Amino acid sequence: MSDPLRQRYEELKAQIHYHNYRYHVLDAPVISDAEFDRLMAELRQIEAAHPEWVTVDSPTQRAGAPPLDKFEKVRHPAPILSLANAFNAEEVRAWFERIRKLDARVEQSAFVVEPKIDGLSVVLQYQNGVFIQGATRGDGEIGEDITPNLRTVRALPLHIPLSPTSQHPVPRGVFVRGEAFITIADFEALNRRLEEAGERPYLNPRNTAAGSLRQLDPRITASRPITLLVYQIVAWEDDHLPPPATQWETLETLREWGFPVTDVARRCTTLEEAIAYAESWASQRES
Repeated sequence: MSDPLRQRYEELKAQIHYHNYRYHVLDAPVISDAEFDRLMAELRQIEAAHPEWVTVDSPTQRAGAPPLDKFEKVRHPAPILSLANAFNAEEVRAWFERIRKLDARVEQSAFVVEPKIDGLSVVLQYQNGVFIQGATRGDGEIGEDITPNLRTVRALPLHIPLSPTSQHPVPRGVFVRGEAFITIADFEALNRRLEEAGERPYLNPRNTAAGSLRQLDPRITASRPITLLVYQIVAWEDDHLPPPATQWETLETLREWGFPVTDVARRCTTLEEAIAYAESWASQRES
């Protein structure tokens, strides 16, 4: 292949396919999320300049890799999408300009700034207020049923609402999305216990949480310090109750129902306010 840029494009596709497999199928990544994001950004930049090169096997043309065949498959009620990235304030402003041109209502929109937790994305199903199923994100359309393992996560409510005086009625059926993870403090304490017992410590919190939730024996999952933050309503099944109209209302509803919700989210009335608040957390992202 004589064109160096075309050669680099093919190399990027192969590298990203490999790292997608390591991350989504094996739960054993060999590069950081930031390094992976940079590879994807470079690939998208080349494809934007040469759209005629884009083929159906490009990593940009799909949501993720197939799930492992260890658990029963679960089809999600709606696509469980991944987040797009912006590496600095200028990229956020450019994103805003693009969507503003598509819909004039964007100009009057408020923003909700929330932390992005590095864990395992899960979808939780409740029927008449009772937790009946939990699944991994998988490829965004089909995940794995890990209900017995999720039941061991004490932060997960087995029945909602927790309070009978809740101001937000629970619909007949609802699917919510959250992130299961291990805090750095809990991860360090877990590794200390393992080292004291003469066992090998784990490499990082994200892999430990993901691997723990995908154990066939729920007792192993129960022994790990996994917690949860919930932030999205994926599907709402009730013709007589309207769902929350905004993301801020969604967080308030989830919190009142008894879900663990971040306590540092902020509603911002302007884009610049949202950028400033996000930047104020940059120094704390590793804590």
